[in-house]
Amino acid sequence: MKLWSLLGNSQRLDGGAMFGNAPKAVWQKWIAADADNAIPLACRCLLADGLAGKTVLFETGIGAFFEPKLRARFGVAEDRHVLLDSLAAAGFAHADIDVVVLSHLHFDHAGGLLAAWREGHPPELLFPNATFVVGAEHWQRALNPHSRDRASFIAGLPQLLVDSGRLEIVEGAHAKVLGDAVRFTISNGHTPGLMLAEIVSPEGGVVFCADLIPGRPWVHLPITMGYDRFPEMLIDEKRAFLADKLARKVRLFFTHDSECAMASVQCDDNGRYSTLDEMPALTAWSLAG
Repeated sequence: MKLWSLLGNSQRLDGGAMFGNAPKAVWQKWIAADADNAIPLACRCLLADGLAGKTVLFETGIGAFFEPKLRARFGVAEDRHVLLDSLAAAGFAHADIDVVVLSHLHFDHAGGLLAAWREGHPPELLFPNATFVVGAEHWQRALNPHSRDRASFIAGLPQLLVDSGRLEIVEGAHAKVLGDAVRFTISNGHTPGLMLAEIVSPEGGVVFCADLIPGRPWVHLPITMGYDRFPEMLIDEKRAFLADKLARKVRLFFTHDSECAMASVQCDDNGRYSTLDEMPALTAWSLAG
């Protein structure tokens, strides 16, 4: 099995929103903001070739489905579908993907499922040969969003997934299409039913941290996002998550960190978590080293 980190469309979002109640004097030491207080964010995906005999894509980033006005509003930098370019650079096309695993269906994680916006054309679902894997609890949230997060979902996307005939809604720790090769755990602090996918390996494995831990600064337990549903719950979930990954030597894969794709976790004598062995990108990387 080989792993690639694939960049999708990037964003610039308000730093205050991304760091919740942490003051700017603290978070600007980690990520510099521009004159509009916006910080750079990646929408990074993980490609695994040879996982359970399949080519598996973990998330799709924000993509280019927004019309120009909304693209500017949400700080999306590029107008082309960057993930498709990244797939091509790795030697793949979207039609080569057998499984797409989605931690949740917020637009910055699932928008890349759709073709780039074209005026006068309806949304078009990409990945024609893929099974789409979504957690059961979050699927219900996507169908019936709360007013607080309704704008985070893509209208019509759930129906496109259903109409594909290739949707698998997961209840429990494993998906039928991937078997024991991927283990799922659930987090509810950011959004109900956020599904954290761990590629299981004797060498320690890799876990897609999604929005539980968007990047290295958020490894620090008190740091949460303003977008999180229940910050205190998320901190408790993060504490248990990091302790488990440290004990089992599971690497963390970050979707929103603009400079780091993957790292190991460490904890000091004061119980403060941080990262080491940071990798900016993965290119045909093997868990076996």
